[in-house]
Amino acid sequence: MVIYGVALLAACLLAGLYLGELLGQLLGVQANVGGVGIAMLMLVLAGGSSRLQSLVIGASGEGVKFWSAMYIPIVVAMAASQNVVAAVSGGMLAVLAGVLAVLVSFALVPVLSRIGPQSPPLPPLEEDR
Repeated sequence: MVIYGVALLAACLLAGLYLGELLGQLLGVQANVGGVGIAMLMLVLAGGSSRLQSLVIGASGEGVKFWSAMYIPIVVAMAASQNVVAAVSGGMLAVLAGVLAVLVSFALVPVLSRIGPQSPPLPPLEEDR
């Protein structure tokens, strides 16, 4: 039942875009501020919610998992279509904010990988002889 995954994705996307527009208006920016990211977070939270547990088990769960997995490439495609030239022409502050966000994200990878219980290492792969 892939249709439930599509319905959940659409609901999260519409709510995220609405909240992004609302956030943009509150900040005084004439743009959607983080609507797609908000929608992604809503989809992750909805997929792990106990209220929606009936949606994530069985055949309908496969649709939710499929669209959850497809959402990240969709977000990358949407982000790539944004007007980078306008951001760069807006000043070096936009470029600096983007570079700093990427550097902070890279720096947090080792920190985040240490969260949670440590699991034993995987056994070595056996080579075919």
